[in-house]
Amino acid sequence: MSKKTLTQLRKDSIKIFYAGLRAADSFEAVKKFVHREGNLLTIDKDSYPLNEFKHIYIVGAGKASASMGKAMEIILDNGIEKGFINVKYGYEEKLKKIKINQAGHPIPDEAGVRGAREIMALLGGAEKDDLVICLISGGGSALLPLPAEGITLKEKQQTTQLLLECGAPIEEINALRKHLSKIKGGWLAKAAYPAELISLVLSDVIGDPLTAIASGPTVPDTTTYEGCWRIVKRYNLLDKLPSSVLNHLDKGRKGEIPETPKEGDPIFKRVKNIIVGSNNLAIKAAQKQAKELGYHTLILSSFIQGETREVAKVHTAIAKEILTSGNPVPTPACILSGGETTVTIKGKGLGGRNQEFALASAIEIKGMKNVVILSAGTDGSDGPTDAAGAIVDGLTLPKAEKIGINAQEYLEDNNSYRFFKKLKHLFITGPTNTNVMDLHLILIG
Repeated sequence: MSKKTLTQLRKDSIKIFYAGLRAADSFEAVKKFVHREGNLLTIDKDSYPLNEFKHIYIVGAGKASASMGKAMEIILDNGIEKGFINVKYGYEEKLKKIKINQAGHPIPDEAGVRGAREIMALLGGAEKDDLVICLISGGGSALLPLPAEGITLKEKQQTTQLLLECGAPIEEINALRKHLSKIKGGWLAKAAYPAELISLVLSDVIGDPLTAIASGPTVPDTTTYEGCWRIVKRYNLLDKLPSSVLNHLDKGRKGEIPETPKEGDPIFKRVKNIIVGSNNLAIKAAQKQAKELGYHTLILSSFIQGETREVAKVHTAIAKEILTSGNPVPTPACILSGGETTVTIKGKGLGGRNQEFALASAIEIKGMKNVVILSAGTDGSDGPTDAAGAIVDGLTLPKAEKIGINAQEYLEDNNSYRFFKKLKHLFITGPTNTNVMDLHLILIG
């Protein structure tokens, strides 16, 4: 195989990333799973004669759901009676039958609440001979805010913030989110019943658990009010949570208000949930592209999580091993991984987990020849920035030092965005119409 120059490695890393991105494209993902031949609609392995349905409704939420809706409009043509989808500001599409409502993400806003109400109102009119297709993608949880009766959006946000501050895991946070909502945790499915409901899901959660993606609006909920009450007590939040939230949870555990829909509820006999896109699919497509470009490849995992800086050190250690011993794969090599790491914010800078991953990696590979690392979010948005991530190599730090930038100081201040902006190393894709977490690529020439 020919030797890969640093310039070629950087170009190849972008080609490989976009190959993964294309595989996760929400428009194509829907078209891959949904087909129509005359009067027969095929979704995954099941067929649905369209003449058996009086109306077809489309609902949904997420960063990629407008693009998914566009695919459904093309497939069904004029067969859609009505539709309503909540999307992040700037992620809209021009659709004919489906109304697109822009709302806040990652912080839910009142526009999102109004949109969620519209969705539930639309579903409230669905009958047994109707078909509802729900389109869910990353960001769906924030974009489906519909607090339970007597609770304001602000009070729900305060509850989530308190849980985050006390270190509660995401599973426990989601348990409370579902029990403080009128749409999450299976309630959307309840609203659609007795109509036939098919949910097409683009996963942005490690392992693709349906109960976690967008807080499971169309799947049975495995958590309870009693469990939520124990979570509140475990983190000593009885004196901190809004009284409306405590009252709601207390009524729920006493059986004074209904539990979230559970496994065995008749409503789920008319529900089917299908994963149409995931991080794993994106990684495999990226791997295929890398092989075509002449690289020996290795997929580490699509379950990568943990503190970003530490995860970056593990990845760069593998790059060092390849250069030193030729293990676990010989050069030219492409190491791929995916998932979603976390950043413990201690500074006051601007950045995201992918830019922080790249900065921590750049420090570790300083001076190394022909090593390139690209880390980026498949949704094109890394943290509160306009960048998807960043691309670094062994010369990144020497370049920074030459213009008087201290990489370690920027890292400690969580200021990766401004570091890479000065070096022109940001990786900017713009909105991508998908969201299947992050991709990390290590290329070694």
